[in-house]
Amino acid sequence: MRFADFVGLAAQLFEDSGVSVMVVGAVVSVALVLRDARGPRQGNTYRQLRQYLGRSILLGLELLVAADIIRTVAESPTLRQVLILGLIVLIRTFLSFTLEMEIDRRWPWQPRPRDEDGAGPPRG
Repeated sequence: MRFADFVGLAAQLFEDSGVSVMVVGAVVSVALVLRDARGPRQGNTYRQLRQYLGRSILLGLELLVAADIIRTVAESPTLRQVLILGLIVLIRTFLSFTLEMEIDRRWPWQPRPRDEDGAGPPRG
């Protein structure tokens, strides 16, 4: 197996993994929300589904970006290929940024509220 074949296979595996993560993540997200809908958290069902789906999409996007980078860098990239890769990474980064903001409901540079990390407010 030549190096170019190996790199092509690696890129294909990353792409397949990215799509699989999104599909399996969607199915698991729905299953988790249906399970939780019967319990005490049934009022947060829609928000939970969005959070679960958003996290699986974020992970899938990261894998797809890795596949694009592997594929472009492994070949002898032309200026056109590098510009296309840059545009793809820019779009996917923007999508990741906006999804992360929507999931966490805060700007990435804002500190996480104390009750979200399990510490809670100091009791006295």
